[in-house]
Amino acid sequence: MMGKVRAVCVSAQKGTAKADIGSCKVIENFGLENDAHAGSERQVSLLSYESVEAFKKTGADVKAGDFGENLLVQGFDFKAFPVGTRFKCGGAILELTQIGKKCHSACNVTQRTGKCIMPTEGIFASVVQGGVVSVGDDFELLEGRRFSAAVLVASDRCSAGEREDKSGPLIKEILQKAGYLVCGVTLLSDDEDGLFSALCHIADRQKPDVIFTSGGTGFSPRDNMREATLRAATKEAPGIAEALRAYSLTITPRAMLSRGASVIRGKSLIINLPGSPKAAKECVEYVLPVLEHGIPILRGEVIE
Repeated sequence: MMGKVRAVCVSAQKGTAKADIGSCKVIENFGLENDAHAGSERQVSLLSYESVEAFKKTGADVKAGDFGENLLVQGFDFKAFPVGTRFKCGGAILELTQIGKKCHSACNVTQRTGKCIMPTEGIFASVVQGGVVSVGDDFELLEGRRFSAAVLVASDRCSAGEREDKSGPLIKEILQKAGYLVCGVTLLSDDEDGLFSALCHIADRQKPDVIFTSGGTGFSPRDNMREATLRAATKEAPGIAEALRAYSLTITPRAMLSRGASVIRGKSLIINLPGSPKAAKECVEYVLPVLEHGIPILRGEVIE
């Protein structure tokens, strides 16, 4: 898949519109040279040229850089790609890290038109490899991207700092060794509404291939991960949870007390794992080989 760079924009200050300078050095793990947002967690911002043109047709008077985008690119609907996708342009390699963001009150375009498309249409990327990007450069989707994952841990005590969370970092380590890009590890209390909101945000914004959760699947009155997961579902995928329980029963009879669920939200699998680091490790290692087949089906890359 190939597109074209239509504008290369920078700004000296945050919160201001960027100006198209035509060409710029892109620095590894930093961003565009002399851009106010370089070095932040959102190193490079990108926006679809087609999205801007559609916005103009509503009567809005906007130009390249007004939305705060570094690169305006023709030929890509960026919001359709999951976190972890890599692109190449002008020798630089960018890796998608975030889809959309909350529009701040000082947004130039919002103040003028009452609406900004960056929160829904824009993406952010880190710089894996530096280079010089110029208007007219080819913008290429790099094939063979890795699977992506996110981890959500539910624990009142860990979130309050009373105990160290060991499950989240352990799951992340296992996933990374298996070649997954891990978008992040989120630690929350056992509050159902908070877990539900986090699952929806991760699935809808970061769009990982799979979200592994840990904790909150037992009989305790504060175990709410199953309920939050079922609320977040657009489709059920019960076979995974059933298989994990059956496998765990070969290790301990207490596995029958697990209420863990497995569902689909959009194009993200959500799989509940136990809160115990040992049990979480056993379950994630058991399910990963099957996901090598399941994730491409969910992506629409394999027709069953």
